[in-house]
Amino acid sequence: MRVGRISSILGGAAALSFALTACGTADVGGGGDEGESEGGGETITIGVKYDQPGLGLLEGDAPVGFDVDVATYIAGELGYSPEQINWEEAASANRESFLQQGTVDMVIATYSITDERRDVVDFAGPYYVAQQDILVAADNTEIEGPEDLEGQVLCSASGSRSANNIVDDMGIDAELREAGNYSECLELLGNGTVDAVTTDNTILAGFAAQNPDTYRMVNNPFGEEKYGVGLPAGSTERCEEVNAAITKMWEEGATTDALETAFGATDFAFEEEVPAIEDCA
Repeated sequence: MRVGRISSILGGAAALSFALTACGTADVGGGGDEGESEGGGETITIGVKYDQPGLGLLEGDAPVGFDVDVATYIAGELGYSPEQINWEEAASANRESFLQQGTVDMVIATYSITDERRDVVDFAGPYYVAQQDILVAADNTEIEGPEDLEGQVLCSASGSRSANNIVDDMGIDAELREAGNYSECLELLGNGTVDAVTTDNTILAGFAAQNPDTYRMVNNPFGEEKYGVGLPAGSTERCEEVNAAITKMWEEGATTDALETAFGATDFAFEEEVPAIEDCA
């Protein structure tokens, strides 16, 4: 695990990520044979988040962040140039339905691999393993871990199980408040409607870095969140192709480069250990 440099500014990192992605370089976009797909005029549609700094954040008319860089690299290995990627906003609540309905070809949106989700979609990866953490108001010194959430109001985004991990799995009696996405959770935290927000530490780090005087990440990680590439059910061959791309991205150092671009200017200690790729179903 690496500790990044301390700064309260994440926008510059996201802008650099977008610049690299937009250029379509092999380092970011992968080394696939783009000629085949260009010749056929084909495109690929990928669902990413639009509201998560450092991971998937809409800037101008295109998203930027670590997940976007991973998606661009994988698409490159599959034969698509950055210009042939159609980006689709995938909120936590609609990731499964997007894949089931054919709205997108794949989802790369802090999409944790779970047995429940595997019942309806396929997963490649994981391409990164995050942990869960807690975000509170900057002046809140009472909440330092999950056990301190007893009797507190806790927010999590619709379609995410992060809050349930604390209430159901850990047996902590917190009052749950569901919001449409994590940006809404941050608004509720800012106006005092909720006491804390919980989700992956990667997501919280981005929000905390953008607003260091308003929010504080507890930095007491727990659990494990394996980020997978969501695919339509029955995509075994495509799953294997994506796994090969993920492995190559780590081996070339492109994954750690993308993590450094996204989080190197923050105090978030991102993982540099290559995750164990799971077999395709």
